[in-house]
Amino acid sequence: MAAIARWCIKHRLLAVLLWLAALAGVTTAAAVAGSAYSNDYEVPGTESGRATALLERGFPGSGGDSDTVVWHTDRGSVRAVAVEQRVTAMLDEVAGLPGVSSVTGPYDGPAGQAQISEDGRTAYATVTFREAAGDVTQAQAQALVDTAKEAAGDGLRVELGGEAVKKTEKQDGHMAEAVGVAVAAVVLFLAFGSLAASALPIATALVSVGIAYGGIVLLGHVMTVADFAPMLGMLIGLGVGIDYALFIVTRHRRGLKRGLSVAEAAENAVATTGRAVVFAGATVCIALLGMLILRLGFLNGVALAASLTVVLTVAASVTLLPALLSFIGPRALSRRERRRLAEHGPEPELPTGFAARWSAFVERHPRLLGGVAAVVMAVLTLPAFTLHLGSSDQGNNPVGSTTRQAYDLLAEGFGPGVNGPLTLVAGIDGADDRLALGELPAKLAATKGVASVSPVTYNGTGDTAVVTVVPETSPQSEATSELVDRLRGDVVPETVAGTSLEVHVGGFTASMDDFAEIIVGKLPLFVGVVVALGCLLLLLAFRSVVIALKAALMNVMAVAAAFGVVVAVFQWGWGSELLGLGSAGPIEPFLPVIMVSVLFGLSMDYQVFLMSRMYEEWLETGDNRRAVRVGLAETSRVINSAAVIMISVFLAFVLSGDRVVAMFGIALAAAVALDAFVLRTLLVPALMHMLGGANWWLPRWLDRRMPRISIEPPECRAAADGRAKITAETPARIPAQRVTAATEETHDDVRDTTG
Repeated sequence: MAAIARWCIKHRLLAVLLWLAALAGVTTAAAVAGSAYSNDYEVPGTESGRATALLERGFPGSGGDSDTVVWHTDRGSVRAVAVEQRVTAMLDEVAGLPGVSSVTGPYDGPAGQAQISEDGRTAYATVTFREAAGDVTQAQAQALVDTAKEAAGDGLRVELGGEAVKKTEKQDGHMAEAVGVAVAAVVLFLAFGSLAASALPIATALVSVGIAYGGIVLLGHVMTVADFAPMLGMLIGLGVGIDYALFIVTRHRRGLKRGLSVAEAAENAVATTGRAVVFAGATVCIALLGMLILRLGFLNGVALAASLTVVLTVAASVTLLPALLSFIGPRALSRRERRRLAEHGPEPELPTGFAARWSAFVERHPRLLGGVAAVVMAVLTLPAFTLHLGSSDQGNNPVGSTTRQAYDLLAEGFGPGVNGPLTLVAGIDGADDRLALGELPAKLAATKGVASVSPVTYNGTGDTAVVTVVPETSPQSEATSELVDRLRGDVVPETVAGTSLEVHVGGFTASMDDFAEIIVGKLPLFVGVVVALGCLLLLLAFRSVVIALKAALMNVMAVAAAFGVVVAVFQWGWGSELLGLGSAGPIEPFLPVIMVSVLFGLSMDYQVFLMSRMYEEWLETGDNRRAVRVGLAETSRVINSAAVIMISVFLAFVLSGDRVVAMFGIALAAAVALDAFVLRTLLVPALMHMLGGANWWLPRWLDRRMPRISIEPPECRAAADGRAKITAETPARIPAQRVTAATEETHDDVRDTTG
């Protein structure tokens, strides 16, 4: 690490230019290539997946995205001649738009009468694109919206719903980025008192995240990448990127105050804190890449996109940042700090103020404070036990959006189930299959929870048929999921018994249920692998079984409490409308996996930075109480500053207007807040005080067989080896406290300041 820092400092202009060239090159390539995101939730081998595949083979082109144009009149009827003429002209124009495969409206004949509500005030038409929703461009979707809206007026409302239409409602995410960066800048300036120093973490993060954003755009052309992956990567990258740079700049400033030159201070900061940054980044990437074991293409793209962002932020922190630090020179310190350094010379930077008093307070009351922290985490975890996985539909969108308006008009006119019909697809082979299929609509209509059933529709060759079932309840309702299970488990098997007919139940709710089932089934393995790898890394770094297991427990607690907050806000609806996030609804099926990986990785960050300082003190002194007290006193302020920055960045993404991104933002902000202010500065030190020397226990046979990963400075390891040698040579009758007497004397000043 020191060699990397020296090279970047010596060739600082070249280092900066290389990063800027990479930013310009990747950004240009991404702009030329354009985006190719795809929200493909279909899982091969599931029943909904087989239904979709069979539908596409039997009815080519019908597998494209289907959107809805809804019109409503408060006076008269949609059957009125004037309304019919105006809407028909609009639908004819829509049918000629680029990318549109077909338009099915209520004025096309007797079959279309089902698309007019009983009171005659609401009607809808189905617009089918040639491509799936992920492949429909925003320009094509906007053309549909603009064309349809032209028919509105004179008492006629026109609203649109569907996944493609939803693309036209997405707000500019750059507002969220700007707010998060602005808050981070204020916190950094308050922490450093230097404009130059506070600008460097932001500049480093923006360059690395900019490159990562372009890289994610290009990645979408070679694999499935969800449309929220760039925002998620940016959210994580800005948070960890600013924090990693903050830790290094803080160490650099400490070196300047000790009288080191600019180059020496930067090199020392990268050689010490930079090691912890690389290790922390590696833990985040390992947690994210754990999603690959699920073998779901949709999540693979998210995992690689987020990991790419973290890798680039770590690389920028240990290469670009030292180059920038050498450019600003002593201005990394505030004017007052530079003046004091010139007048009084180098002075030891001792932990004082609230951080030192808090560290001493935790040391005096570990059981009480540990108990309070555990209760807080337990209470926040309670909502997570009511977690309901499913896909929020457009009824959860903000009230003023056209997709929400269309959803509500359809629900009022035709019942909530029309917003998410189930599609039953069958392959036909012979007369017996046709006979059995002919009996199916009547049995479906008599099934509990079914509002209506369409006639059987055959394709041109007669080998594939479709039946549409409209539930009585909305797509996101648990009752609709129960209906899917009832159709698959009872109704359909009873109807096709004794024939070769195979009927597959598909549709929006069925697809989401299948996806959620796959995720839940693989979640234990995924969590187990991520936790085990995290424990292994900490065991290698800190040579302690207890610290590794305790860290895993703390991370699980942070994730569980964050889930509780997400359930309360999004599923229970506590404040979701106030935040502009729409009404309450289920939690997206893929969210648990992504949240577990991201939150587990971020939770490890503060654990690494806190424990690395405690470990340094333990290696130097062998005194657990001193290690915990000094480590907490010296790191709590910077950890809290980093947490405030990360929380601000994450919460700012609530302004993105995207429900999924807002879920991630609130989940990550809650996890970081609890991790920094409850776990790492309260529960962890309290437990370490209670456990005493057992914190650092490691069987000798295991210590000899494990490879050594050094994130501590070399001098700390030398001190530990020297103390171990003295201990081995000291007669057993001499008290162990005598061995560390010399080290104790060198730290009296720290003891005085921390109580």
